[in-house]
Amino acid sequence: MISNWSVVAGRASRSLWRSAPMTYGLIALCCALFVIGPAAGLNPAYGSGDALLAAQRAYFHRWGVVPAELFEGSARAVLTPATALFVHGSWVHLLGNMLFLYVFGVLTEARMGRVQFTLFYLGCGYLALLGYAAANADSEQSLVGASGAISAVLGAFLYLFPGARVTSLLPFLFFLPLRFPAWVVLPFWAALQWLAAGQASHGPGVAYLAHLVGFGLGFAYAWVRFPPATRVKVAPAPAPEGENQQ
Repeated sequence: MISNWSVVAGRASRSLWRSAPMTYGLIALCCALFVIGPAAGLNPAYGSGDALLAAQRAYFHRWGVVPAELFEGSARAVLTPATALFVHGSWVHLLGNMLFLYVFGVLTEARMGRVQFTLFYLGCGYLALLGYAAANADSEQSLVGASGAISAVLGAFLYLFPGARVTSLLPFLFFLPLRFPAWVVLPFWAALQWLAAGQASHGPGVAYLAHLVGFGLGFAYAWVRFPPATRVKVAPAPAPEGENQQ
């Protein structure tokens, strides 16, 4: 029995990997970089207490987007909207983003193909962070996280698979897991980002504007790249509702 189960599990894992290798690769890379970095608090090389906090601030400043520095023209600053996609500020931040990437990335990558999906993810993520930086050009706060790119994946998923049913946890319904079509869940999520962006301050927090820019770019790209006649119907895909940080 155990041997048979192992064979089935092995075949299932290989099938999943073949269907979306870049999605799993991005998740693995983000997790690995987080674990060895200072934000995880697991690497003794960064020390503890005040030394660890200082190392975290320096790490985020080096690899994250600092809007006030981005448009100065230095090569390092211009690259930060790309490097920031692989940096996360906390365990909750990382796990929330990777969950969304896992749920919505697999089908999106399978539809786009490996190379196109990777370029789409990196390009939309870069532009989402660039858009946030342009709107907050005087901010000296470091911005990190993959949410801009993942929001683009959500936007593309909405266009490509609008009828796919996803599981949502709604706080005003006592977090009961309910299944709705993607065309209900994802626009509702985008509306929440819009409302939150209007109330957001310029200090540290969630970069809701980057979410909105990424979501719009992802939907627009899928709309242009995949005309309605090329869309396909798929089996329902489970997914949570909500997000933690940028």
